[in-house]
Amino acid sequence: MRAVILAAGEGVRMLPLTLNTPKPLLKVRGKTLIEYAIGALPPEADELILVVGYLGDKIRNFLGENFQGKKINYVWQKEKLGTAHALGLCRGLLGDEKFMMLYADDIHGKEGLCRLASRDLAISVKEVEDPRPFGVVMMDGENKIIDIEEKPEQPQSHMVSTGPMVLDGRIFNYEAEKSESGEYYLTSAISKMMKDHVFFGEISSEWIPVGRPEDLTRAERILANKE
Repeated sequence: MRAVILAAGEGVRMLPLTLNTPKPLLKVRGKTLIEYAIGALPPEADELILVVGYLGDKIRNFLGENFQGKKINYVWQKEKLGTAHALGLCRGLLGDEKFMMLYADDIHGKEGLCRLASRDLAISVKEVEDPRPFGVVMMDGENKIIDIEEKPEQPQSHMVSTGPMVLDGRIFNYEAEKSESGEYYLTSAISKMMKDHVFFGEISSEWIPVGRPEDLTRAERILANKE
């Protein structure tokens, strides 16, 4: 199974740390964020597609063409057009097969991603106190996802997408709507796909969002306490 890792963002909220370093190469306890992402993947994810953009050459130089035994294909996102656009650039490499997608800059538990990989169509989810900055997920009693909404002002749930998801080539049949920011969010396409296909929410075993400089310190503390 292939794993798509989105790593093209500019990391604006991480400034000034990202002036010369792409966010996926920032370190927590001596290890880069992208190493955490790759290390959490399930064993069946044996090939990577990395979508890079901002300072992408540095990421490519760091990982090379093969990392931790996984072959890497690089795809360049030259314009800041959002997650749906980034995934669409991978269509030729993915075909119709099932794949896992995640972001390069959060820390996830391997156990949860292994459970996620056992599903056909699924999204990793977790309950949070303030869901507004995230993709908010509405589920029924059987953990079937009813709807997902990107960064709503009035959330209908405290359950949010943590980023990783399992999809297949059918996602490319659904076109994302252009958001107010001018970007095309993947959640828009998934919302349409959910009307025709069943998605499940798989509870994350661990999720440490890393969006701002202070989150690096928080992640250090959480991981140090685990050890």
